[in-house]
Amino acid sequence: MNIAIEQGEFVAVIGTSGSGKSTLLNMLGGLDRPSAGSVKVDRYELGKLSDEDLTVFRRRCIGFVFQNYNLVPILNVYENIIMPVQLDGKKPDEAFIQKIVTLLGLEKKLYHMPNTLSGGQQQRVSIARALAGKPAIILADEPTGNLDSKTSGEVIELLKVTSKTFHQTIVMITHNPEIAKQADRCIRIEDGKIV
Repeated sequence: MNIAIEQGEFVAVIGTSGSGKSTLLNMLGGLDRPSAGSVKVDRYELGKLSDEDLTVFRRRCIGFVFQNYNLVPILNVYENIIMPVQLDGKKPDEAFIQKIVTLLGLEKKLYHMPNTLSGGQQQRVSIARALAGKPAIILADEPTGNLDSKTSGEVIELLKVTSKTFHQTIVMITHNPEIAKQADRCIRIEDGKIV
């Protein structure tokens, strides 16, 4: 199966549970290596990068929004948000971070620990962390799955705005057809194949 996603495109990946959506996302992000074929991002063939180079590539180029949040439990909300930027030895763009935090309604939660937050709040922190470093690519696995419809709409709008502003490519898994319609293009996967 071949997929081409252009720079700056917002693509929704839809399909039933177990169809291969998350596997596709993990391969695009270099979290899994393909057993056959190749995954090329820009000039990099991800399967040929060393583990160390792949880690640096992910940190610098990709923002992940995981379905299960993957927040660091010993860091507060603000520290979780800026962690990828700091790991890369850069200073966070505080004005940009503040804009994201405000839009996601996290301004009163910055110094709380993840275990004190609701699921929806943890998902918002995960989204803020993915956007904080202004990566070229955002890979989002059900980014609105734990959010109410109003916040879901705001999150999709935020993703669209940052995509346009920073010319980011967004690949988003969703089960929600209404959310999928807001993407530039939809890819449907069934039984590991594009249909």
